[in-house]
Amino acid sequence: MMRKINEENERMKRRYLQYRKRAQRKDLKSVQKDAEGILRFEQSTGFKSFKRFHIEQAIKFQDQLENEVSKATGKPLSKSTIRSILMANKRFFFWLADQSGYKSRIRHSDADYFNMDAKGARVASAVRDTPYPSMEMARHAFSYMPEVTEIDRRNKALFAFFMLTGARDGAVASLCLKHINLIDGCVYQDAREVKTKNAKTITTYFLPLDAEYLATFTAWVTYLRTEKLFGPDDALFPPPQIQAVDGAFTVTGLKREIYQNANAIRAAIKDAFLRADLPQFTPHAFRKTLVKWADTAYPTREAFKAFSQNIGHSSVITTVSAYCPVAIERQAELIKMKS
Repeated sequence: MMRKINEENERMKRRYLQYRKRAQRKDLKSVQKDAEGILRFEQSTGFKSFKRFHIEQAIKFQDQLENEVSKATGKPLSKSTIRSILMANKRFFFWLADQSGYKSRIRHSDADYFNMDAKGARVASAVRDTPYPSMEMARHAFSYMPEVTEIDRRNKALFAFFMLTGARDGAVASLCLKHINLIDGCVYQDAREVKTKNAKTITTYFLPLDAEYLATFTAWVTYLRTEKLFGPDDALFPPPQIQAVDGAFTVTGLKREIYQNANAIRAAIKDAFLRADLPQFTPHAFRKTLVKWADTAYPTREAFKAFSQNIGHSSVITTVSAYCPVAIERQAELIKMKS
């Protein structure tokens, strides 16, 4: 069934989303979330014109979100999801109050009715302890990875690379061979070509971990360059080339282009942990593993700052607060410690 639309609303949404993308320079994912959040509100009003907005609609919408059940999980929407939806609408109606034909109907203060209550906001912004593999778990999973096919070798090199760099999966999926410098032992994440967070250019030196990680990754790069004859602009972790052979689809080699997203890369890492009968950690979990390791490996302020820069953080505060919080139990031990 096609969803209902209000043509006037669609024109205003199109203008607003263009403003978010072109004027405020928001990325495509942020703009899409805004569009989805505004659509939810429209659905709650039966697609009435935005010109007919009144605060009771916003109040009713909040109540609906609190009682809504996620189709994906079968559970109530999380507070963070609700906050994201409400903020999308708050920003939109604040903008709408300045637009011709809406100024006399919507005030800037009307947007405040999309605010979440203080208790819900605290829950939505609460930092949760996310699971991550220990160094030993990662090494165990790595040792269980096969090296029979090209894809096996690629995946094992991929795992090693995450441990050597702590790079984000989106960036890794877009890396080419030219970004790798084996002589100096680093990867140049050029934001003009690599999909780094916030389009930040990062030079990441390989971390001095288990020598097997570096050997595996180095062997993979050498294989691509000398045996597969991949050039500088070819993918570092290429997708498989799949063709029909004897009536069945079979992997026949490697493509040269990069992945368009990180889905396959995440799946490869999850599968590595599953094969070792461990929880299916994502590549992002490696970042916390490495920060925990670095907290001991780089004890001086300067050394830890260098590590922080190495994983793409401009501030050490980001590294510590996001990836190295003090557990409640340890907090108690430290506070009760006598000098």
